Amino acid sequence: MSSSSRVYFPDLFLNQMRELLPDSAGFEQFIAFSQQPLRRSLRVNTLKISVEAFLALVEPYQWALTPVPWCKEGFWISRDDADTLPLGSTAEHLAGLFYIQEASSMLPVTALFAGSPAPERVMDMAAAPGSKTTQIAASMSNKGVLLANEYSASRVKVLHANISRCGVSNTAIAHFDGRVFGPALPETFDAILLDAPCSGEGVIRKDADALRNWSPESTEAIAATQHDLIDSAFHALKPGGTLVYSTCTLNRSENQQVIAWLLARYPDAVVIEPLDDLFAGAERASTPEGFLHVFPHIFDSEGFFVARLRKTAGVPPMPAPNYKLGKLPFTPVKRKDEQEITAAAAKSGLAWASAAHALWQRDKELWLFPRAVEPLLGRVRFSRIGLKLAETFAKGYRWQHEAVIALTQPQASNRFELTLAEAEEWYRGRDIYPERALPADEVIVTCQQQPIGLAKKVSSRIKNSYPRELVRDGKLFS
Repeated sequence: MSSSSRVYFPDLFLNQMRELLPDSAGFEQFIAFSQQPLRRSLRVNTLKISVEAFLALVEPYQWALTPVPWCKEGFWISRDDADTLPLGSTAEHLAGLFYIQEASSMLPVTALFAGSPAPERVMDMAAAPGSKTTQIAASMSNKGVLLANEYSASRVKVLHANISRCGVSNTAIAHFDGRVFGPALPETFDAILLDAPCSGEGVIRKDADALRNWSPESTEAIAATQHDLIDSAFHALKPGGTLVYSTCTLNRSENQQVIAWLLARYPDAVVIEPLDDLFAGAERASTPEGFLHVFPHIFDSEGFFVARLRKTAGVPPMPAPNYKLGKLPFTPVKRKDEQEITAAAAKSGLAWASAAHALWQRDKELWLFPRAVEPLLGRVRFSRIGLKLAETFAKGYRWQHEAVIALTQPQASNRFELTLAEAEEWYRGRDIYPERALPADEVIVTCQQQPIGLAKKVSSRIKNSYPRELVRDGKLFS
């Protein structure tokens, strides 16, 4: 253990790092950078706003934004006002205009979408909390379908909250051990991201105690799980498809050796696609095989590993899964009802592309499914598909918050722009008393021209309908 720093370094870990970084200057840099605080970074959510419009919007704040070389939507941020207002409490973050995401974690999705035509069907195999899921959805422009899987039950809720905040509408969430997808959905996906669970050696700048439970034995146990997951992912990938494997760890057994294991297993069906020209400067982190092995000192970031593979041929199927699915509790909405629902939604300022999305119902609930998910229904069980659009009741429809965030039209006549002070009241769950005329009895409330909810007019006030679980206390933006 290093005595001079707040970071806990086990001796065996330091021996491993000396082997990985035989040049003493590189090793010393690694130790020095590992003890520095991590630079904050964010990614603009282009489902909501263009990078140019975002930069213009935040210009008055005098945030110092430095472009991340491998992600055109990514920026390192340095703020004078960081002590007084957390980045997650800014109006722009609450409205889903950006995601607070570590810069090197933007690399895997860039690698997934580099070069090839946009994939129609994508899986994010270990998705929570959602930074890469929302980045993939933005790269897909909410088209096609994105299966976002998360094994940990407690993290599924966080994943859904981030998807909703960012206006994502093309995602189906599953909650499984990732080993299930190879048997259940063979040769189904055009592209798969496996950002594998790992020993987390690359995150010590964010968590000084990340290595407290580290041992060579635990690393080997994790690598065994990674073998199972990459095998499952490879079977679920179509021939011709792209698989990106990434971790936020540094050792070879969870990185290079996992890929070597897959290559040895399917020597005639997989090739490595080199990433040394993924962005200007990528060669500084590239390995002889063509992977990116990002140590914290190379780009002043977290540590990360990224490999991109192409499946060149089919492989023998895995044994069929032996679970029972049960009957799908949804049915497609009838054509005549579809027209009525679409017209009512338009009246409330909401619209969607019927080529990309289809209406389904469950009891009194209306849902908007990505059409590209339909061939997967009945093959795995999803915990949530697409958007919950509305609940039906005798007098019409109660449009859901997540649908308002994703589907509000820029030209909707019932939009009502709040001042920052009014928007703060909205996020705190309070009614709003605007001293100006409202355009309709039901208004889409906006802040900085972005939809933040749907509300009814009750005499002269706007009745707050912001979901209770999202209500904020503490310091906010105004």
